[in-house]
Amino acid sequence: MPILHSPGSATTIPAALRRAAVSWPDDEALVGDGVRLTWPELAEQMTRMSKALLASGIQPGDRIALWAPNTAEWVITALGAYAAGAVLLPINTRFKGEEAGYVLRTAGARMLFTVTDFLDMDYVHLLRDQPGFDALEEIVVLSGPVPSGTVGWPAFLDRGAGSTEAAANAREATIAPEQTSDIIFTSGTTGTPKGVMLTHGASTRTYASWSAIVGLRHRDRYLIVYPFFHCAGLKSGILACILTGAVIIPSLTFDVRAVLGQVRAERITMLPGPPALFQTILNADLTGLDTTSLRLAVTGAAVVPVDLVRAMREKLGFESVVTGYGLTETTGTITMCRHDDDPEVIATTSGRPIPGMEIVLVDRAGQAVSTGTPGEVLARGFAVMRGYFDAPEATTAALTPDGWLRTGDVGVLDDAGNLRITDRIKDMFIVGGFNAYPAEIENMLLKHPAIAQAAVVGAPDERLGEVGFAFIVPRRAAALTSIEVMAWSRTVMANFKVPRYVELLDALPLNSSGKVAKPELRDRARAAVRTADTRKPGSEQCGTR
Repeated sequence: MPILHSPGSATTIPAALRRAAVSWPDDEALVGDGVRLTWPELAEQMTRMSKALLASGIQPGDRIALWAPNTAEWVITALGAYAAGAVLLPINTRFKGEEAGYVLRTAGARMLFTVTDFLDMDYVHLLRDQPGFDALEEIVVLSGPVPSGTVGWPAFLDRGAGSTEAAANAREATIAPEQTSDIIFTSGTTGTPKGVMLTHGASTRTYASWSAIVGLRHRDRYLIVYPFFHCAGLKSGILACILTGAVIIPSLTFDVRAVLGQVRAERITMLPGPPALFQTILNADLTGLDTTSLRLAVTGAAVVPVDLVRAMREKLGFESVVTGYGLTETTGTITMCRHDDDPEVIATTSGRPIPGMEIVLVDRAGQAVSTGTPGEVLARGFAVMRGYFDAPEATTAALTPDGWLRTGDVGVLDDAGNLRITDRIKDMFIVGGFNAYPAEIENMLLKHPAIAQAAVVGAPDERLGEVGFAFIVPRRAAALTSIEVMAWSRTVMANFKVPRYVELLDALPLNSSGKVAKPELRDRARAAVRTADTRKPGSEQCGTR
């Protein structure tokens, strides 16, 4: 018989699913890919996957890599890995072979679960020529053609017949809250990607609090558009659903009409995403699309204009819009607004620390700054990572001796203790000796009635060192020029903040987490500046200085 847990707190991820199976035996748990599973059925699938891993010789602490898009198979594979006592190693679906190969080698993965048919990408083919490919003991193909030397997922699951349920239960019972559950590699935008080690106990505790704060409820229908390889999809998506009894509904890719089609078909109540997602939806033609089921949205990780929060409520029908802040290194969450906070607080701040976490803002000398003064955000508490995998120097650089995590983010605290993130330290650029913060400039640009989205980066300048380069997406059917944007900017912001270059785009480039791809924009800005002298004044590509 499988392990059962009575309702109450669960301190490991498999225990949370066992609790859900007992608490909500008749409710839907996972809907997608033609699959509709109840909580007991999902728990059975977890056990089946765990048994197959045990039959394959997987031991506690072994790394199981998962390189695939958001599907039901992804959820089942991840849960089975946890139940087997293994460490889940999610891989970014936008990675190429060299990037994925680096993650697999660095973490020492024993097995890889992947696909060969996602957006015309064959991940097995991408890895064939990478160093260390032969070190993988086995590759299991979740969907798509099964190349020579790999095994299909159904055949792999059948292998579980070689392991007993008693053995699977015994392995699951050994999992402790302090045990590493995941190694999630950072994006690498600040250097070589590093593997963040997270634990079962921190994960379940964080997202029990998170769910209560944002108002996620039993039987909410949760469309997870964030990728599962990211904390937002894995922890605040899959895990939060397991902890609350909300239905897990994966979204394979983000397309406005496809997402809103799922909203209508599945009567979605919970739709999270970065601000760019909601700005894109609101900028689209919503004729004939039904959003009346929507109740709850959680956003953040970028500028959140007050007008966006209001539009989400008035035009999309959300009852509650909540913002928050966190890093992979803090299991995805540090602070959250509360669902009953004023719209101004929700839009302009990231709220207060969740229970068990604390923050302090410091200057460059490491001294605490006063309320209202910008400083680097340091975070401490149960949700902070164990460290970076096999990277003691990087861990020491990130964590102070008394447990504070250096986030690299610049923020300001208000009198009520709400945190407002003003920028990344690395994103700040200096214009003639003045510090310019892209997030602040973006927020000001978004007040223009014809601007739907804005992203600002620093660009090189011979005289001033750096200047602002703004990428603008106009509102649908709005007439706008780069010259107009710069002229308007001079009326609302200090001269050093005014973008010297403006490029109009149909859409901002997004990374796989739905955030604006600033590195790509920086490259584009540098290239535009190099050729600026050959452009005519007033060009829509690049405005004059």
